[in-house]
Amino acid sequence: MKNKIKNSIIFTTLAIILMYMINKIIFVFSSMKNLLSTDKGLYFEWRFGNIYYTKRGNGTPLLLIHELSPYSSDIEWDELVDKLSKDYTVYTLDLLGCGRSDKPNITYTNYLYVQLISDFTKKIIGKKTNIIATGLSSSFVIMACHNDPDLFQKMMFINPTDLKIIAKAPSKRTKLLKILLEFPVIGTLIYNIVSSRKYIENTFLENYYFNPFKVQSKYINSYYESAHLGGPNARFLLSSIKGNYVNVNIIHALKEINHSIYLVGGVEEPYLKDTLETYVFYNNAIEVTSIKNAKHLPQLETPQALLEQIKIYFSEQN
Repeated sequence: MKNKIKNSIIFTTLAIILMYMINKIIFVFSSMKNLLSTDKGLYFEWRFGNIYYTKRGNGTPLLLIHELSPYSSDIEWDELVDKLSKDYTVYTLDLLGCGRSDKPNITYTNYLYVQLISDFTKKIIGKKTNIIATGLSSSFVIMACHNDPDLFQKMMFINPTDLKIIAKAPSKRTKLLKILLEFPVIGTLIYNIVSSRKYIENTFLENYYFNPFKVQSKYINSYYESAHLGGPNARFLLSSIKGNYVNVNIIHALKEINHSIYLVGGVEEPYLKDTLETYVFYNNAIEVTSIKNAKHLPQLETPQALLEQIKIYFSEQN
C-alpha cells in the first residue's frame, strides 16, 4: 500500500512537472515572431493595468474596439486603420486581458470594460468621440454611453452579441469552469489547448470568415501570439468569459440611450436577422444594414464593403 501511494505521488509530481514544462515551452515559442510589436503604440496607465493603444490621423476622433476574446487585439482593424486615418483621428486599443495590454489575475466583468472605455475616452481622447465595436464589446459601449452619454457621438456595432446571451449570469456550472481554468498548471494546459494555433485557425474558418480562402495566415499567427502574450495570466480573461462574468443585461440601457446607433452584420453570421431585430425592438431608432459574403469579422474579410458603410454613416455629424 505504501509503495502504491509513493508511486502515485511520484507519478503525479512528474505529470505536473511535465505539464508545467509544456506550458512554458508553448508560451515562449508562441511569441517569438514578435508580430504584435509595440513600436507604433503607447500605453495608457490605467488603475487595473497598462493599456496598449495607437493614435493615427487627423479629424474627428474615432475609437475602434475589437471583439472580446483572449485571442483578439487591435490587429482586428489592420485592414482599415490607415484608410480611416485619412479622415479621422483613429484610436485603437487592446482591451485589458488582450494582446499587448496587461493581463492581471482578476475577474473580468462588463463593468470593468465600461470603466476602461469611459476612462480612455476622457483621459486619452479628451473629447466626444465616434466609436465602432465588435461583438460582445458592443455591450460595454452601450453601458458606457448609458452611464455617461456626453462622451460619445455616433456608434456602430459589428455583429453585436445576442441580447439573451449577454444577459446570462454565472451559474454553478460556469463558476466551476472558471475555477478549473484558473488552476495554475492544469488550467494553463487547458488554456493552451483551446488557444492553440489549430484551434484559432478553426475559429477563423468556422466562425469569423464566410470564405475560408480569404483567411490569411498572418492573422491566425497574430491571434495566436496575442493569446499567449503575458504568459499564463492570459487564461484569466477566458475563465471570466466562460464563467459569464463579462455578461450583463443591457436592455434597460439600450432602451434609454438617445444616440445614433448603426448595426452592421455579416450576412452569413448565424441568427443575424433575429439578433438585429431584437436590438431594434428595444430601440426603434437603431439603423441596420448587412454585408454580403461576410461573417463575424467583415473588417478583415470584406474591409472595403465595411469601409463604405463607415464612410456613409460617419460622414455627417449630428
